Amino acid sequence: MEIAKPHVIKIKDNLKSLKEFKEDKSISIELNGYPVVYIHAWKDKNTNKVYFGESNNVVQRTKQHYEVGKSDKKCWQSHVNNDNADLYVIGHEHFNKSLTLDVENRLIHYLSSVPNISRVFNSRGNPQGNYYTASEFDIIFSKIWRALRSYNQELFPTKSVVEDSAVFKASPLHKLTKDQLKAQELIIERVQEALLLNEKSQFIFIEGSAGTGKTVLNASTFYEIICNHNEFYDILPQNITQRKIRCCLLVNHDEQVNVYKQILDKLGITDEYGELVFKPTSFINNQTSEDPVDIVFVDEAHLLLTQGKMSYRGNNQLKDILDRSKVVVSMFDSKQILTAEEYIDEENIEKYRNQSKEKNNYINLTEQLRMQIDYKTMKWINNFIDEGIVEKIPKSTSKYEIKIFKTPRELEKAIKKKARSEKNSLSRLIATYDWPYIAGKKPKQGDLWEVKIGDWHKPWNRELTKKMTMSEKRKVKSLSWSEQPQTINEVGSTFTIHGFDLNYAGLIIGPSVKYKNGKIIFDANASCNTKATQFRTMPDGTKKKFGEKFLNNELNVLMKRGINGLYIYACDEALRNRLLECSK
Repeated sequence: MEIAKPHVIKIKDNLKSLKEFKEDKSISIELNGYPVVYIHAWKDKNTNKVYFGESNNVVQRTKQHYEVGKSDKKCWQSHVNNDNADLYVIGHEHFNKSLTLDVENRLIHYLSSVPNISRVFNSRGNPQGNYYTASEFDIIFSKIWRALRSYNQELFPTKSVVEDSAVFKASPLHKLTKDQLKAQELIIERVQEALLLNEKSQFIFIEGSAGTGKTVLNASTFYEIICNHNEFYDILPQNITQRKIRCCLLVNHDEQVNVYKQILDKLGITDEYGELVFKPTSFINNQTSEDPVDIVFVDEAHLLLTQGKMSYRGNNQLKDILDRSKVVVSMFDSKQILTAEEYIDEENIEKYRNQSKEKNNYINLTEQLRMQIDYKTMKWINNFIDEGIVEKIPKSTSKYEIKIFKTPRELEKAIKKKARSEKNSLSRLIATYDWPYIAGKKPKQGDLWEVKIGDWHKPWNRELTKKMTMSEKRKVKSLSWSEQPQTINEVGSTFTIHGFDLNYAGLIIGPSVKYKNGKIIFDANASCNTKATQFRTMPDGTKKKFGEKFLNNELNVLMKRGINGLYIYACDEALRNRLLECSK
């Protein structure tokens, strides 16, 4: 049975239009007096702001908002009840309380990810479990979004534009899986216990390979605690009940710091709490062990330094963070350690595991949530990375596809074709770090650092921004590398794509990855990633290299970026021929 169209009405957000809406018999039977979701939208200093709600009586509820706005000129309600604001009212014949809440939740998630919207009010989600019309939700929401787009494409861009944004992917408003919910409940329970007992250095260790939902769990739990801080007051010792929970989010990647800050700005967290997102070194240098914060969430904890570097004078950032916190929630994947300065041996990783397991604080995430992939194809990728085995590429039983190309030009053409599709616009070329690049410096030959293979060449990493005007740079400043339109003509590395998704990943496997005697080997001498191939000073003073291990991890990160597919060109002739043979 076909699901009916939703009823979506846009009116001016003022008392006169509201009165006309109430009296219009042609729409009142569907929208007035029945469960609806509504959106107040207005311009404030050339930026868009929105408020969400759901009600059984939208007219009465809106009048209440108008009354609040009259008495408090600083609240969001003071910006509506005029000709410059719009009110969207959304209804459907299958709406019940759970379905309206889920529609509201997803609208909050989507609109908080739209670049043209700077602030979202009433952004506290309430995702629902199973209910009678849950199976219809996705179809109904798609129809609602199309109807909203017909009124305003600035506020309501295409779904793919929203879903491909880094802000959307890292948003704390995703509906969690059962495993993620279970992990979140454990984290919140442990946080409450630690604060109640005034304990220090409570350690929660969460492991999971690339794409298993660590970032979403991290952001969601951080946001859940921030939004429910009043509930934490009740359990705190009486001598500290008058202050707010001190909660920080650490991430060791400039673009991810920017993404998290955008999210917290849009959701109003920064306005209430100030800056809460930091790079680890900044947090350590500005926080003392004598005055520990309550909770620290560490995203990508495998990127923490384990030796001194520039402004960081310690020798273990995780240890220093634990010293400065009552509770640390750490997201970790040893297969994503990429440089000598992040090296940690398996013995010490096991110590962290055991330290967390002693208090039942260990969580292992195993479900692949990024890649829309079947078991056999995932196994092929893991065998390629972990075992160095190149087997016949299995016929996919999912939407995910692997393709092998004879030349980089053919690979580029295929990725650009995907990127021209609105659905797969977030498709880019990426490569192992086998071509020189020095940020802030100019190459000896030419204007730009480039990936060069024969007569084919492309700018490397963020080089094209050098040729952009200041106005153009401002437009893309808040976007991740993969979202910036000019990067379709560049090649990215782990330093630009790590932590972010692509629809299709066009991977150039450079000369550091070779195929000999029936197995993949890693040639550190062919890599330009000096951070991966340099010596590491060990605790006993000896120096060792772990280049092959880190190059293997680099390949792991790159091969697992694509949601829908992985396209490959290999520079090494033997590897390329083997891949082509296995793709027949």
